[in-house]
Amino acid sequence: MSSSDPLHDLGVRPGPDGGTARVWSEHATSIELEVFDGADAGWASDRVPLERDEHGVWQARSAALVPGARYGLRVDGPTGLEHAFNPAQTLLDPYARGLASVGDGSVRGVALGPLAGDPGGEADADPFDWAGATKPRVPLDHTVVYEAHVRGFSKLNPAVPEAQRGTYAGLGHDASIEYLTGLGVTTVELLPVHAFVSEHRLKRQGRVNYWGYNTLAFFAPHAPYATAAARAAGAGAVRREFADMVRRLHDAGLEVVLDVVYNHTAEEGRQGPTHSFRGIDNAAYYRHDAHGRYVDTTGCGNTLDFGREQPRRLVLDSMRYFAEELGVDGFRLDLAATLGRDDHGAYTPEHPLLQAMLADPVLGASKLIAEPWDVGPDGWQTGNFPQGFLEWNDRYRDRMRDFWLGDLRRERETGDAGSGIGRFATRLAGSSNTFTRERGPLASLNFITAHDGFTLADLTAYDVKHNLGNGEENRDGTDNNNSYNHGVEGDADDEGVRTARRRSIRNLLGTLLLSAGVPMLTAGDEYGRTQRGNNNAYCHDSELTWLSWSGEDRDAGLEATTRRLVHLRRDNPALRPVRFGVQGETTPSATQMDWYNGDGETMTIDDWNDPSERTLQYLAASTPEVEEFNRILLVVHAHEEPTEVVLPAHDGVTGYMLLWDSSDEHPVIGSSEHLPGERVSVPPQSMLLYRALGDASDAVGDDAPHAISGRV
Repeated sequence: MSSSDPLHDLGVRPGPDGGTARVWSEHATSIELEVFDGADAGWASDRVPLERDEHGVWQARSAALVPGARYGLRVDGPTGLEHAFNPAQTLLDPYARGLASVGDGSVRGVALGPLAGDPGGEADADPFDWAGATKPRVPLDHTVVYEAHVRGFSKLNPAVPEAQRGTYAGLGHDASIEYLTGLGVTTVELLPVHAFVSEHRLKRQGRVNYWGYNTLAFFAPHAPYATAAARAAGAGAVRREFADMVRRLHDAGLEVVLDVVYNHTAEEGRQGPTHSFRGIDNAAYYRHDAHGRYVDTTGCGNTLDFGREQPRRLVLDSMRYFAEELGVDGFRLDLAATLGRDDHGAYTPEHPLLQAMLADPVLGASKLIAEPWDVGPDGWQTGNFPQGFLEWNDRYRDRMRDFWLGDLRRERETGDAGSGIGRFATRLAGSSNTFTRERGPLASLNFITAHDGFTLADLTAYDVKHNLGNGEENRDGTDNNNSYNHGVEGDADDEGVRTARRRSIRNLLGTLLLSAGVPMLTAGDEYGRTQRGNNNAYCHDSELTWLSWSGEDRDAGLEATTRRLVHLRRDNPALRPVRFGVQGETTPSATQMDWYNGDGETMTIDDWNDPSERTLQYLAASTPEVEEFNRILLVVHAHEEPTEVVLPAHDGVTGYMLLWDSSDEHPVIGSSEHLPGERVSVPPQSMLLYRALGDASDAVGDDAPHAISGRV
């Protein structure tokens, strides 16, 4: 950011001979900087008044503001419904890059200089060395996201040294990296790592906020995720451990995406705790109605007001800091509809904050993933973010769950599955009914599960949530799970039930990893992790939520299946088009799609509209720009009875080589080959993936439409 920008360099810039503090507040009448004694964080060794400029930026210099110094702010201002000034309280700088806890439970900022270059942590720390590590820049069509929790991922892994388990260092350990690269994922999406605290309600109940969606400071990595040694050494060491995790993951070719919570803060409702923003300028940071009450579109008590410039600037500065100085590759924006609400509270894809992310040369080159909803008016905005954003596609999640689970239940209970193949095919092909042609299939972040909701195994084992352990009498968590327990709620002794559940998991994994779009796996789903039916385990920091590394708890067949599917996706470009095709044209880096019924004949309108039609053959040929030509055939059969299909005859296709069969408990090594027109057996409720053999020159032709006409 240019030094000519009046809001540049907010926060503290320390140096060996002292430093400068810059704080923004529109309504404050005075601000005082407090620098605390190194031995006693409760005693201010220096107090300096800040002076205000015409842009609302307050500034002062202190000789005590050296690297590692602890500091805070006292702010005074007018009274009134929208104000909450209290000069008796020491506040946290919104731009603090490190934090230090005080004995009374409050938090101080820690002055940290640049991570690299001059000494960047505590006063005696060495600068961080990236050792030549660079961002992997994985193309979107090659991206496979793995959503994980820093603590939960390695907490129980015996291959990680005990002191590093559940930490940044644990995630960056060789054993963790070997597992992730062996699985084949490309991008680790971490649940919130900005410094956060537990809500007062949870503290009163003796519980914690495990997920971290309650941000205290947007520039400081969460210290409890660092090793005990780093925490003892101070905020600079915590930051270096975070950076070292990023460096080691980058060295292995893995990207790091952060789940970031900019829509609200840990100050909760108006009667909640005051840490920072409320005391510095409540009226300017938070959204209010005409009566001075908080407008809450997040469900968390407050909402930052992105109709104003400074809250927008805060978000952009935080993102740039983590992307530039700490090296992260992208951001998943929690409740991103809130970030796009204008000064009237209405969502618009032209919002200056969203547009500024795209225009920024660093952020615009990063992966930007929107959770495209909030709980405010018109809060569901899936498909309505600007080009350049990926979006969590809840319509994909719901359709695929219903196709493999809800429809199976209906077929068992009524003999009629209740829905045909068309809506499934539309989602499989990239959700062109949700995302525009300009944005293409890679705008869709496909997921079956996420941290929020049932695990994949629990989707197949529970009809209803079991959240009594959350202390809210089972009221919390969604009731709309689109799950099916296969006839028994929870653990089942019946081997038939267990077999059917595993088959459903394989079908869901296959659907996710063979669909057009960008797939996201939730950590543990690859081996059948359970949370015992809890679909909102946000307040459990325990073995309920940590990944198990014991062979007794991990389904080796599912794990092998996941690895196989990830590698098949990588090796077959036809499964991952970059663009939507246009009927009558050949579109580079799209996929030419042909759709056949079980008899090997081209699907008709009647086939698409027949609710009993549950068998489909999907022939997809790449239209390559940078990779070799590739063509696959995916056979989908979603009835409980086996069937036979006639493999389609198509110009240029001379045979079909079987790559994967979802009815196999373990992926079969080796393959079988079949001829076009050959009749093959298809097991109940299964998917078969073939590579289509033949001459690439015969494949170039008109693209079939990605959307299935008349389907949603």
